[in-house]
Amino acid sequence: MDEKEVAAAVAAVAGTRATVRIEGQRIGVVIDAAGLDAPTRDALEASVRMAAARPGYEVRTVVTAERVARRIVAVASGKGGVGKSTLSANLAIALAKAGRRTGLVDADIYGPSQPRLMAVEGTRPEARDKVLLPVATPYGVPLLSMGQLVEPGRAIAWRGPMTAGALGQLIDAHWGATDTLVVDLPPGTGDVQLTMVQKHRPAGAVIVSTPQDLALIDARRAIDLFEKAGVPIIGLVENMAGYACPHCGEVSDPFGHGGAEAAAREAGIAFLGRVPLDIAIRTASDAGQPPAAGTDDRVFAPIAAQVAAWLAAG
Repeated sequence: MDEKEVAAAVAAVAGTRATVRIEGQRIGVVIDAAGLDAPTRDALEASVRMAAARPGYEVRTVVTAERVARRIVAVASGKGGVGKSTLSANLAIALAKAGRRTGLVDADIYGPSQPRLMAVEGTRPEARDKVLLPVATPYGVPLLSMGQLVEPGRAIAWRGPMTAGALGQLIDAHWGATDTLVVDLPPGTGDVQLTMVQKHRPAGAVIVSTPQDLALIDARRAIDLFEKAGVPIIGLVENMAGYACPHCGEVSDPFGHGGAEAAAREAGIAFLGRVPLDIAIRTASDAGQPPAAGTDDRVFAPIAAQVAAWLAAG
């Protein structure tokens, strides 16, 4: 086999991005994909494989690229039921709309809900070289979730090491040019949270709480976990903050008002804003139409702007 002949054929489709080496019955090609997005990179690899193919020879390609300086934003809460997943989905979309190349990881191993929120329920991710490929969503935010890997409605009865391993597979996936990963953590301060802060090291954490005292007690525990681990707190979001009656317009506060803002002030961290208890947010989210994707979003965009500014300053 003439190595120069194969190299010339490969150069015709890849230019100087590819290097060819032949050993025995194997043709090896190293492809430099620095600066290319995922579709372009995949198309280039396919073209190189076709150009290098020879009867009786195995073609192996290795794709290299500049490592993206990817930053993780952990969205956490001390307890469940405070709307953390809804905030995570809308925050990721709002960050993407603001220009950040954002991906979303649903690390809520036991209660994954992001596939429904992001309108990709029933879609399973593929893998390349045993590494997961994130699933594209209608909102320009690629997603990986345990909900995409197990049968719908089936319980995930895993112990700590298994959940930690699953989290690693989701975060260490083929995220391509994604520079920001929003990670929807499960509630509490257990194995998944510890794995996140110790192994994957978030740039910062967003804490979600409702205004009532019980939720704030648990939110303070989540803040304490990240502070002890040396992970900066980006800020606190107060969810379910006020309900406007759709009939009379009267505003009531079934969960209280201002508790999260007061807790943020006491803890010396930023208060990022309030998300109202609004049936429109709930119904749109259940339908896989996150409000942040709309043109009239006035709730999540200001929160995302503060998170983006924090990341840019860091």
